[in-house]
Amino acid sequence: MKLSDFLKYEEDLTLQKKTVVILRWIALIGQLLTIYIVHFFLDLNLPIILCSITIFCGGLTNIFIQFSFKKNQLSNIESTILLFYDVIQLAVLIYLTGGVTNPFVIFLVVPAIVSSTLLNLTSTFFLSFITIVALLLLTFNYFPLPSEGNIHFHVPDYYLYSIPTALIIVLVFLNYFGFRFGHEARKRSEALNRLESVLAKEQELDSIGHQAAAAAHSLGTPLSTITVVAKELKKEVSNNPKYADDINIIISEVKRCGNILKKLSKREIVDDVYVSNIALEDLLFEIKNSFEESSKKNIELYLNKKNKKTPIKRSPELTYGIRNFVGNAVKFSKNKVSINLINEKDEIKIKIADDGPGFPNDVFNIIGEPYISSRLKKFKTKAGLGLGTFIGKTLLERKKANIQFMNSENGGATVEITWKPSDLVSKVN
Repeated sequence: MKLSDFLKYEEDLTLQKKTVVILRWIALIGQLLTIYIVHFFLDLNLPIILCSITIFCGGLTNIFIQFSFKKNQLSNIESTILLFYDVIQLAVLIYLTGGVTNPFVIFLVVPAIVSSTLLNLTSTFFLSFITIVALLLLTFNYFPLPSEGNIHFHVPDYYLYSIPTALIIVLVFLNYFGFRFGHEARKRSEALNRLESVLAKEQELDSIGHQAAAAAHSLGTPLSTITVVAKELKKEVSNNPKYADDINIIISEVKRCGNILKKLSKREIVDDVYVSNIALEDLLFEIKNSFEESSKKNIELYLNKKNKKTPIKRSPELTYGIRNFVGNAVKFSKNKVSINLINEKDEIKIKIADDGPGFPNDVFNIIGEPYISSRLKKFKTKAGLGLGTFIGKTLLERKKANIQFMNSENGGATVEITWKPSDLVSKVN
């Protein structure tokens, strides 16, 4: 991803107020204890009043956030303002206690590091810039480092200048890795949330199917009773056409309801077997037919007819995962997609191949990761962000599958999904 893409990346990033407040209290108490120990117990001279006022101001801001700030989450902008204040407050305190010669100057880079992990790149750039400016100013302007009597801390200029240089390098290094890891973690978390949403929808549809079938079985008896009673009433009022017409309508509508319930019942019988104990060959056949209904491309299914069918327990993960890779093959193929089931003693393998352009070389090594996109022009019109592939791969891996992506020599992409027979074959007959 380009730098411009990171800058444009919109995320609703927040920091938890309670966590921020606790961390700031720890920092402020640590600062207060340090200056008081140095001044009163080590008997080293420093501007204790100015230092205390600086820390006291930080405490006031923390009290305001803790008791007057109603929201439990601090937005990206609010968090940036707070971290900016922390940089300034700490810079003032270090200015009063030795500048870059103060060993605690390293803490000045902490707000920017926090931003790189939890906030967006714009905030990190801003805080890093402020931190670098503060380090440069503290290199040339600061109160003397607290020391005994007339003893002063003197070092060569090159050593003095090397301190902010080292801190700036550390700042850039940690910011890069902090933002990179934080960004990847947020992307993966979002992708996993979508994955859970897909599974929830699949399970909801499955539940609705079972409930519909249960309703069909339960309503069959009362509808039969209504039909019997209506026919008896029709015999008694046959001489009165006014009531006979109404009864005929009732009988007709009850019969219509019965036909609908029969369809639901039959569908449940099929679905129940399909869900609980289905052959892998039949599942692939169903997936193939579903895509043939919506696509004119040639989809071929190759099965080893010598072997017996492979019984499996169907699950949303298995169905959605295979469908996803077949769908991608249909989407990118020119004319032909092949699904080849290889059922051997040591492994069960599904090879899904197409005659399309293949996997793009610039993202080949990271296929299966969420939110990736090829820069090649021939892929931009069809390729998404890799979220579907990530979801399909993750779902199948949950079912102990091994996924491999490859480009064939004649062009086109191939996906191999492999299981150990013991991990896939159902023992229920």
